[in-house]
Parts: sequence; C-alpha cells; structure tokens
Amino acid sequence: MNMSKEKIKLVAIVQARMTSERLPGKVLMTVLEKPLLEYQIERLKRVKLINELVIATTENKTDDPIVGLCSRLSISFFRGSEHDVLSRYYDAAVQYGADVVTRITSDCPLIDPAVIDQSIQFFLDHRHQLDYVSNVGPGYYPRGMDCEVFSFRALKEAFQEATEAYDREHVTPFIAHRPQRFKSGGVPHPIDLSHHRWTVDTPDDFELIRRILTSLYPSKPEFTLADIIQLLEQHPDWQNVNAHVKQKANPS
Repeated sequence: MNMSKEKIKLVAIVQARMTSERLPGKVLMTVLEKPLLEYQIERLKRVKLINELVIATTENKTDDPIVGLCSRLSISFFRGSEHDVLSRYYDAAVQYGADVVTRITSDCPLIDPAVIDQSIQFFLDHRHQLDYVSNVGPGYYPRGMDCEVFSFRALKEAFQEATEAYDREHVTPFIAHRPQRFKSGGVPHPIDLSHHRWTVDTPDDFELIRRILTSLYPSKPEFTLADIIQLLEQHPDWQNVNAHVKQKANPS
C-alpha cells in the first residue's frame, strides 16, 4: 500500500560534524570545487518520500561551516550534542515534527535517492508491523548507501531509556538490538553488493570517491548506483584503493 506523505511527516536527518577522528573535516572536503556534503544534499533533495531534510550537526564552533553551507543551500539544520547523537536525533525530530525518521550519515556522498525511497516505502508498507528497517549488512547494499528508517515512537523510547554510551553515540543500536521489543526488517539488494565501500572515513576512501565523482558527475550529475557499478567494472583496480579500510562506526 502506498502511504500518502501528507498523512505522516517523514523527515530525513543527516548527522554531520567536522571533528571526525580518522579524517577531520571530511564532510567539507572538495571534489571539483564542491564540498562532499553539498553533493550529498543535492542527491537527498531528489528523494521523493520525505517532507523535510535536516542536517543535524553539533553546537561546536568548529561546525559553523556546516551551518553556513546549510544556510547557503536553504537546507534546514539542527545543532545539538556532539557525542550524544541519540539526543541530537531525538531533539531534531521533535523540532521538525517527525513521525518517521530516515537516518543517514554525512560520510555517504554518493547515496542514491532511489535506494532511500525504496527503504522508506518498505517501512511505510509495513509500518504497522515494523518499528525499524535497514539496508545495511552482509548481502545488502554497498557501504555508502546506508539508510535506516524508524518510527518516532521507537526513537523516543530509545532516547528516554538508553544508558550505554555506545547506544547514545550511534542512535539506533538500542532499537536494532532488541528484536523482542522492536520489530525490525531488512531491505536487501537482489545481488550482494556489500563488499563495496563508498563511504568516506579515511584519505583512501576519499580518493575513491574523488575518482567516482570526477568521472560521473560532470556528464551525469544524477548518476545512480548502477552507474557507479558500471564505472567500477571499467576500472576494477579502483576497488583496491580502499579495500584495506575497516569500517569504523562513526558518531558524526
């Protein structure tokens, strides 16, 4: 069943900060003279099933440039705790009246709007049975297409009850790791693409993203996941650029 957007408010919240540990300032690193976060915002604005896009950054002065970018692009933003990202999400969701939250991290500048819409639609189709859905995991999408969708109710309960630092830094573990309480669902890709890494956490990650953007964006700014796969098939050695990088959970 296709749920009308007017009946519930769907808000995408992107966590972003300048003080990431492995690659500080990564969200505003530039390719073709454009910051990575601007590429991501440009892509997220094409998501059909959200009513509002919010960049959730911190109250630190170091994150003023992120707010400046949001202002320049006329994008909503919220400033909250640096390390209690769960509270940052909850407070942002309250401020913008979210009924359903889509969580995205700012280290995914290549994220495909259609992938996000698929995850949101899956949640809407099952929202009376599920509290949370994700497209992350073995057999799923490439790292860098990460998307989680969950109810405001689940977020509120996590915010009110989570006490472990890990749960508060990473937003969704309190929900995802309690299947007896919160019903979860997965949105796998028909073909296992989870070995691909298109997220930015290290200089080598950035180099791969730089190559992809430089190759695709000038001629096709609305490039898709399939376009990236096709490009990498033409340049199979590119996957070796960051193949050694281990995923690190990033409380942006």
